Amino acid sequence: MAEPLEALVSRLIELSTPEPDTTARRLPPERELGNALEMSRGALREQLAVLERLGFLYRTQGRGTYLDAPGDDFVRSWFTISRQLGHLTDQQFARSRMLLEETVAEAAASLVTEEQLALLRADVDRMIESTRSGDHEAALEADVMFHSRLNAIVDDPIFRLMHAGFSHVLREAIRTRRLQAIAVEEPDEHGVRNTDSVHYAVVDALASHDPEAARRAMHQHFVDWLQLGVDAH
Repeated sequence: MAEPLEALVSRLIELSTPEPDTTARRLPPERELGNALEMSRGALREQLAVLERLGFLYRTQGRGTYLDAPGDDFVRSWFTISRQLGHLTDQQFARSRMLLEETVAEAAASLVTEEQLALLRADVDRMIESTRSGDHEAALEADVMFHSRLNAIVDDPIFRLMHAGFSHVLREAIRTRRLQAIAVEEPDEHGVRNTDSVHYAVVDALASHDPEAARRAMHQHFVDWLQLGVDAH
């Protein structure tokens, strides 16, 4: 099924027209498309429906049918359903996310700007202040934002999709395990817990523009979680 579908997409791209200022491509009307492909209307509709379910095709009332890359929802749904079916476990997701975050930190070290560093530090500040005040939901949001910013710095479309999928699937687990870490971890004399402050080490490594140091700092972030007896997030 995959090879014929991929061959069809190649032909659809040839027959489509790029939409200005977008990544989408507009397909010809169905009758014209069927004639060009020498396909019956029923067979064509069946193949287009497959592409629509996969997220690579969408229809706009009164405007036409378009090919485009699927958004984050596609990979989020794939990861979520695979987890529901038991094909992928939380432990597998967590390990894969750890490897991804280390790679992203390493890549970001060569790209990060002073403005981006300031935003990352502000995220860590919010984490610390929110945890200290007992607003653990706000601390979670700051944590998620920190890692999302790192992905945005690297701006790799494959990494972005993977990060979106991992974060979506593991969000509740991250919330629960942050609370577990807070419960077992002793704060320092300023009321700051390592679960939050370890992110400063990542920012410092990024500021040095040393890729290996950034990777090590992110790795240490996850190691610290493991030492607390909870999975890394």
